[in-house]
Amino acid sequence: MGKMIKKSDLPTKLCPSCGRPFTWRKKWAKVWDEVRYCSDKCRGLRKGKS
Repeated sequence: MGKMIKKSDLPTKLCPSCGRPFTWRKKWAKVWDEVRYCSDKCRGLRKGKS
């Protein structure tokens, strides 16, 4: 079994759309630098759009 990492030790970012913090996910491992939004919903909303 692998070494357990606490969720609080994972990197976080702020979503520019909703302003909420979100944490690193395994599926984002290779593209973490490119991830900007916490969800598909926030990516579709994008602050500033009417």
